[in-house]
Amino acid sequence: MTIAIHPVLAGAPRINLMPKSELDRRSRERLTRGWVWGILGAIVVALLIIAAAFWLKWSADQRLAEEQARTNALLIEVSSLAPVSQALATEAELTEFRSLAMAADLAWGPVIDRVGGVLPAGTDLTGFNLTSGGVSAGNDPSAEPGLTGTFTVESPTALDIVGIIRSLRGVEGVLSADGQSVTASTVIEGRFSYLLTVTFDQTVYSNAFAIAEEEEG
Repeated sequence: MTIAIHPVLAGAPRINLMPKSELDRRSRERLTRGWVWGILGAIVVALLIIAAAFWLKWSADQRLAEEQARTNALLIEVSSLAPVSQALATEAELTEFRSLAMAADLAWGPVIDRVGGVLPAGTDLTGFNLTSGGVSAGNDPSAEPGLTGTFTVESPTALDIVGIIRSLRGVEGVLSADGQSVTASTVIEGRFSYLLTVTFDQTVYSNAFAIAEEEEG
């Protein structure tokens, strides 16, 4: 048996005739280009960071300017309300002054009626001389003297003055009552004049000008 042997050709032979110096030069060029692109990339990144920092600062400055403008507007608004605040303060001072000045204010009619209500029929309440007292800082106005003075009572007959005084002491708002004098009329025979001393507590005050608790708060 005959075996045919065919030669295998590996191709044309190649020889690198490039000098080593040229190869080194090209390698240096590639390395240099790499460094140049790296440096350029770093510069670009640095520029982007600087731009972002400037943008953040600009945004912060804008917000600060807006807040300052809003603050100035509020200050202008507050200053425009200064006269209102002064007026309210003046009103509060006047209200407090009126409350102190009128603390002993009272309605005289009901006080007179309380005394006249215990007098016997046929007697006349012909006069009174009363003085309004001060206002105590105590918490119980029914225990503090307020209105003090005298009442003049005239009657065509002799009265049970002790019984009248006892009745007066039981009247609402009366702290004390007593008889001061009794005088027989020299003009009308059989007519008597009685002078009674009465002290009322501070519940007879009207409190019409007192400052409400919610206003004080």
